[in-house]
Amino acid sequence: MKTSDIKITVGLDENNVPDKLLWTAEDGGIEQEEAKAILLSVWDSKKKETLRIDLWTKEMPVDEMKQFFHQTLVAMADTFERATADEKMSDTMRDFCEYFAEKLELKA
Repeated sequence: MKTSDIKITVGLDENNVPDKLLWTAEDGGIEQEEAKAILLSVWDSKKKETLRIDLWTKEMPVDEMKQFFHQTLVAMADTFERATADEKMSDTMRDFCEYFAEKLELKA
């Protein structure tokens, strides 16, 4: 069986707050790329629950965090549709994404 590794390296300050995030995905041609935020969700099928790692650095600007969340929500709606073929709920999710962007004034 072929495997592919994705590695996340978290640099911490003296208070254990992330100050550097690096990720590597060699199969994707990514080597020690810097990131300001990472949201990772893993499904535990035994417990039927989502395990999460949500990290961001002190340098992540709030305006970029808002954009990051908006783009993540849009991507989740697209992924939900591909995974479930539920167009109606996917469209509802996208409607919320539009509302989210409007309320945060992300779109002109």
